Amino acid sequence: MTEKKVLLYPVWIRLWHLLNALLILLLIITGISMLYSTLSATWMRFDVAVTIHNTSGVLLTISYLFFFLGNLFTTNWRHYVIQLPGMWTRLWKQFRYYAFGVFLKEECPFPIGSKRKFNPLQQFTYTGMMYFIVPVIMITGWAMMFPEVIIDQYLKIAGFKTTDVIHVAGAFIVFIFLLIHLYFATMGKKPSTHYKAMITGYHEDETG
Repeated sequence: MTEKKVLLYPVWIRLWHLLNALLILLLIITGISMLYSTLSATWMRFDVAVTIHNTSGVLLTISYLFFFLGNLFTTNWRHYVIQLPGMWTRLWKQFRYYAFGVFLKEECPFPIGSKRKFNPLQQFTYTGMMYFIVPVIMITGWAMMFPEVIIDQYLKIAGFKTTDVIHVAGAFIVFIFLLIHLYFATMGKKPSTHYKAMITGYHEDETG
């Protein structure tokens, strides 16, 4: 198979990805600090954690809007469109590859290149994360930042607790996703292949 370099990650995606990663790390660290404030008080005061967390949340919202507009005005949106016919079969093939095939040196069933930016599992999880989980976290986060406007007026005290549970649950999903994402990113031709592509923007076209 002849391989050639293809630009998979233009500058705006790489900058957004880097900023997003830094903000999410800050949100996770400060979120855990706030959740276990009595244990973490020795290394980060509660009020400091709240300030950093809220500021990072606002910046993440702006970053997400940038991502949304970027998809709206470029062709990047097409990578998030899931083709429903045969979806479960494609998901199973990719899952089997991750679970067994990669360790048996099998060929990837859905190689990355100009014809395909995400494999089926990536497309499914990325779409769910960016168009469902992240918006839910941002909405609940803003609601708790201004409870007197949203929660107190419409949902009362029980609503605040429910909103908090949904926010923390969403954050936990993001944390697990991040760990899996970092691990799967090592499953290129070399452990550094996908990381290098995110820095340079170029990936070897494996789709033929």
